[in-house]
Amino acid sequence: MSQYIERYQRRKLISSYFSVVLSIALVLFLLGVLGLLVLNTKKLADHFKEQITISVFLKDNAKPVEIEQLQKSLAMADYTKSADYVSKEDAAEQYSEDIGENFIEFLGYNPLQNAIDVNLRADFVSPEQIEEIASGIAAKTYVAEVSYDKPLISLLSDNVRKISLWILFASAAFTLIAVLLINSSIRLSIYSKRFIIKTMQMVGATKTFIRKPFIWTNIKLGMLGAALALIALAIVLYYVNNNFPELNLFQDLVVLIALFVGVFGLGVVISWASTHIATQRFLNLRTDDLYY
Repeated sequence: MSQYIERYQRRKLISSYFSVVLSIALVLFLLGVLGLLVLNTKKLADHFKEQITISVFLKDNAKPVEIEQLQKSLAMADYTKSADYVSKEDAAEQYSEDIGENFIEFLGYNPLQNAIDVNLRADFVSPEQIEEIASGIAAKTYVAEVSYDKPLISLLSDNVRKISLWILFASAAFTLIAVLLINSSIRLSIYSKRFIIKTMQMVGATKTFIRKPFIWTNIKLGMLGAALALIALAIVLYYVNNNFPELNLFQDLVVLIALFVGVFGLGVVISWASTHIATQRFLNLRTDDLYY
């Protein structure tokens, strides 16, 4: 009978530890994913901004030397990520592929113009800066027109600003939720041992002596949960980097290491603080209050 009770208590203890570790791991994993999102918000925004193209259409009488000089000057400008020359023949070929028919044969001539497609650096993608850049390019006598999607740029700038604010708000809220969830899991674990705590106190054990094994046990559980969360986070990071290499997630290794250390440290700190508070609560309760 005593062996059965011992096995039952051991299974119950393992189950309690497992639930604490799982809770900590899940919460820290989600917090880590959100941290990755926060750290890469600007990188994601920059990626989309740099997809916007300014098309510089050239007049038919533009000299090859003028076109070459313009392309080189644009390529060397601080605001330029890339500047590619697209001849009217190449543009016609690409357009024919897009629409599925040769429109030149139908029209009898090529109405398109030679152009230079310019992709800007993300820091220069704003309605005001692009307007200034476009005006400077359009002032050249051999430039027929400078075209870009003005509504898209305004919409992108506004959405990036809004999304950044919402992500920061969500990060703060989710951090608070993470603390509360881990705290609740540990408090439930300590609650099941409240009679042991009170018994030790009644036989003369000091509060520090009683708290110490509980704190150390839950710190180890917190470390284990944080380790599991970091393993899952590393897998997600590896998967995303392989499928979206343009994001260069491993470019800032110091930031990633800081994030991993922060998640691990958060698991340890919350486990310690929650255990300390929970044990202190039961130590301060009267014996009669333990039954409620």
